[in-house]
Amino acid sequence: MPDIQVAIEGEDAVSATEELLSISGISGSYTAPAETEREATVATVATIIGIVGGTMAIAEQIRKWYLEYKQHKSGKKIAKVLIVGKNGERLLLEGATAEQIQQILNS
Repeated sequence: MPDIQVAIEGEDAVSATEELLSISGISGSYTAPAETEREATVATVATIIGIVGGTMAIAEQIRKWYLEYKQHKSGKKIAKVLIVGKNGERLLLEGATAEQIQQILNS
């Protein structure tokens, strides 16, 4: 069964991805393909191989993580985050609710 993929684009994609994967209850790894480093835009692809605990709690943490980066509260920037569920369903986190994120995590 495929894993959940999270594509993150932006100036601070690597640090954002590391922070995402450090959320309690998420385990996984990421790659930063060399061909994505164009014009100071960096992209990473994280693979979430395990979620421990309730998916709603994890979805809320992912949404909070995303909002902090989008609002530059950490001083770091990301441009776009796309989650691809195990069944291939896709969700851009821009404007997504915790319930929508949970649905992708459960798919």
